[in-house]
Amino acid sequence: MGAERNNGSCTAIRSLPPVSISRCSHYSSMTSDDSSTCGSPRWIGRGLSCVCMKRKGIYERICVNLSPLQEERLQRLKHRMNIYFDPTRRDHQEALRALWYATYPDQELHGLISDQWKEMGWQGRDPSTDFRGAGFISLENLLFFAKTFSTSFQRLLNKQGGKRATWEYPFAVAGVNITFMIMQMLDLQSTKPRTFVRAVFIQMLSEDEWAFDLLYCVAFVVMDKQWLEKNASYMEFNEVLRSTRAQLERELLLDDVMRIEDMPSYSLLC
Repeated sequence: MGAERNNGSCTAIRSLPPVSISRCSHYSSMTSDDSSTCGSPRWIGRGLSCVCMKRKGIYERICVNLSPLQEERLQRLKHRMNIYFDPTRRDHQEALRALWYATYPDQELHGLISDQWKEMGWQGRDPSTDFRGAGFISLENLLFFAKTFSTSFQRLLNKQGGKRATWEYPFAVAGVNITFMIMQMLDLQSTKPRTFVRAVFIQMLSEDEWAFDLLYCVAFVVMDKQWLEKNASYMEFNEVLRSTRAQLERELLLDDVMRIEDMPSYSLLC
């Protein structure tokens, strides 16, 4: 997968056949004075599909050439991210009902606007108002979590295990915030790559179309684990979310992590 570059030699960071992602040691044209522009929009404009950053004192450039499969899956994911929750759409209504029955299979739902939704951790009687921050994909993420890892989902929903705070985080609203955090972290809506995390994640899409949803599930259990370790309360939720993002970024950049399932924290799911 190696390729020649004008300013250094390249070595592949992954060995998956359909992917073309390379990191280039970038010595000759950069000095310590370049740190202010490295990775900036001005530099990216010259580098086209590359992003440069300083890692352990060495400048590295990562270049992404998407395979047709990656491009297709990335565009599909971007489309999902751009869909707002619309309470008048039949499919959105059905997805909300599906979430309720995946969460409470033996409890009848009285309506899409009901005090029952507060049990799940929505802010009011109408959960549709809480999707504004992250859109319909945040509902899809919650539903995926409930159906794919039901044991972990129920454990977090019911705040089982560990010493819980008197003022706990609201489960469903926390889920929406986690979706938004991952969207920011991956920076998939930008036209040019700006981080290694984004490039590594795009590579994972060639392995699994549901990589985003799996990452969401990992993020949720990591967040809850850090919540307990920090003995946090509701007012510290944003701090816990920031530390969760940092943990995810560290794990995604590990050399032996090629799929979401390879992340160390994936083992927290059951």
